[in-house]
Amino acid sequence: MTILKRVKTPCVGVCSTGIGDSVCRGCKRFAHEVIDWNAYDQSQRAIIVQRLATFLTQVVSLRFEIIDESALFQQMRHQQIRFNEDQDPYCWVFDLLKAGASQIREPSHFGLRVKPEWQGTPLTELRDQIDRDFYELSCAHYERFIEPGLARDAMQKAAQNTEQNT
Repeated sequence: MTILKRVKTPCVGVCSTGIGDSVCRGCKRFAHEVIDWNAYDQSQRAIIVQRLATFLTQVVSLRFEIIDESALFQQMRHQQIRFNEDQDPYCWVFDLLKAGASQIREPSHFGLRVKPEWQGTPLTELRDQIDRDFYELSCAHYERFIEPGLARDAMQKAAQNTEQNT
């Protein structure tokens, strides 16, 4: 029997699913994942968290390069920034930017290098771009893989109800 590590909720306390969004603008989970989170087992939760980490890693790595993971880790600890040590270090970069993008003067002190095409862009703007891209990637995934299934399920339910009523 495999014992899975407890998976914490990715909720950041800024939920937009209550106002009708299919993808939460805060944590980037799908509305049904937010609603059903407490009913999921640890393996189901881990799949969701891994998808989010993969998307976030993808968008952060477009703008940043980690040149010293140890320095990044030490700074995260020293600055007392909340982050998940089990996640990809590129996820830590986003946690760092959310906590203090406006206060970082020299990214290299945090083991980071801004990629050449983004140098000169304020870190606050890079943080906001990453957040937008992360959201858009989650929305695209939802629209491509989840929404068609929901529509198919709704059509099947309607057909079943029609058959039962005839």
